[in-house]
Amino acid sequence: MKTLFYYPSNASMAPHILLEEIGQPFELRLVDRAHKEHKSEPYLKLNPNGLIPVLVDGDFVLYETAAICLHLADTHPGSALAPALGTPQRAHFYKWLMWLTNTLQTALIAYFYPERWVEAGNTEGARQVAAQAEAKIATLLDQLEAQLAASGGPWLLGDSYTALDPYALMLCRWTRGFHRPARTWPHLGAYLARILERPAVVRAFETEQLAQPWV
Repeated sequence: MKTLFYYPSNASMAPHILLEEIGQPFELRLVDRAHKEHKSEPYLKLNPNGLIPVLVDGDFVLYETAAICLHLADTHPGSALAPALGTPQRAHFYKWLMWLTNTLQTALIAYFYPERWVEAGNTEGARQVAAQAEAKIATLLDQLEAQLAASGGPWLLGDSYTALDPYALMLCRWTRGFHRPARTWPHLGAYLARILERPAVVRAFETEQLAQPWV
């Protein structure tokens, strides 16, 4: 049985939702960030970066959120969580998955952990990094808004719900405390509301005991 090492509202959220969508038995194992379990020796044997999540299936161990999402989509083709291989839609799926993890998520990490990008004790520098990151994230949300307006369907790629959609939900949720959160963009706000109506998403959020409002 697959085991997902997770922490509520962390980068494990997208794989958690996908496991719920797939509908096969799986186990959740909490990694208690409050007690730095993600930096413990046993966890570092699973992911030497000390980051959440990790997916374990027997002797198979996989980390990096985007890689886990792609693996789940590829190994459960009946769930239709990714377009067919070799198609233009599959290429756009790759593009948006890489964009979500390498562009939007990277900017969000800079916002939430600005001290990583300045010398220790440079609080003003950290404040500037966070402010610049928030401004950058707004331009990236503009891109998501434009894609949703142009997609011709209710989901990021159009008519088909894919692994991109819970990933986008997860990242957009992280903006809920911003001056201008993702839900305030018209197409994006409606899109997030549609995702939150899916039973698999509701199950994942309730299991993680996340307080309302969810985005």
